[in-house]
Amino acid sequence: QVQLVASGGGLVQAGGSLRLSCAASGRTFSSYTMGWFRQAPGKERVFVAAITGRGSSTYYADSVNDRFTISRDNAKNTVYLQMNSLKPEDTAVYYCAARSSKFYDSSWYAYDYWGQGTQVTVSS
Repeated sequence: QVQLVASGGGLVQAGGSLRLSCAASGRTFSSYTMGWFRQAPGKERVFVAAITGRGSSTYYADSVNDRFTISRDNAKNTVYLQMNSLKPEDTAVYYCAARSSKFYDSSWYAYDYWGQGTQVTVSS
């Protein structure tokens, strides 16, 4: 069992930056592939980024590539999402998720554990 707590969301102007954090419980954090997803009002939850257990591989949605960076600190059981050059269309609730596999997947249903979500609002 893994419990995830996301934080770091807020209100920012377009072009600004935010860093999201997701703290995980448990002693096997490094065995999980971690992902970030987001869900805008009235829309489906979509993939944003993922990172494999030891951080050797990262994956991004085309819409955030070159603006967002996912990273992890296994000693702190924490995964991060650095978001730069934010746009109004990045406004959403952001969720972190853990997948009990060393392989990446961009489908939300492939993830076993979810955090509670943190709101990111980008004003124009």
